[in-house]
Amino acid sequence: MKNLTMNNGLTFPVLGTGTNTFGKENNNFNGKITNDTKELRSAIELGYRLIDTAIYYRNEEVIGKAVKESNIDRCEFFITSKIPTDKEFIETDELVQKHVEQSLKAIDLDYIDLYLIHFPHESNEENLRVWRILETFVEKGLIKSIGVSNFKEDQLSYLIKHARIKPVLNQFQSYPGKHQQSLIDFCKANDIIPEAYQSLAKINDKTKNILVELANPYNKTWSQIVLNYQVSEGLVVIPKSHNKQHQLENIDIFDFELTKTDIETIKNI
Repeated sequence: MKNLTMNNGLTFPVLGTGTNTFGKENNNFNGKITNDTKELRSAIELGYRLIDTAIYYRNEEVIGKAVKESNIDRCEFFITSKIPTDKEFIETDELVQKHVEQSLKAIDLDYIDLYLIHFPHESNEENLRVWRILETFVEKGLIKSIGVSNFKEDQLSYLIKHARIKPVLNQFQSYPGKHQQSLIDFCKANDIIPEAYQSLAKINDKTKNILVELANPYNKTWSQIVLNYQVSEGLVVIPKSHNKQHQLENIDIFDFELTKTDIETIKNI
């Protein structure tokens, strides 16, 4: 597994797993929490150590449970969670504090490696208000790093200018057909790691056909081509699968290098 170094000097894997339907009835996002850790234990056995969750997902406790069940040292894992933007979570400083503390309690692993603002708020000032509370958790050592999710350039710029602690990462939707290249370039220019979610989920059939043709000479799947491309472009990826074979394919992307021509083809989709 390859690692990246964040602007605070800490390192983490370039590839992990999303979990928004893990530990839920019928693998449904809105399903009842079952506390079943089967899919996550499968991923951990295959070598996944970066695990992405959120308060919205309601399964932070499931992630902590799976990590404990693995009997692998806590320091080997990199756990990400996120605070929502709904008023019930962030309307007051006390609510922000309360829900971050609840995340820590639910995950129950002494600390959280990375905590994100899940979506930008209505104003830059509101983003900064919540951010400053997250900074206090870093100062206490309860959260190691803080970042954002779904932020655009102007929102990031404001935070960079006014924050005590610079965001280490911006997580946003990115896939062939919707690379968000200008946002990727902005993050890199400001030493903020871009992290892609839904790398595979929203690719249309026309694009899949192009990717399948590109993948054949490498003896790889179209999804492996996408993930390899994104990692080679400096993104972190968090593909999610409940299927062990697909989990294995998603992590098996480090033994080949795309040609410059293929990279340009994907970039121009």
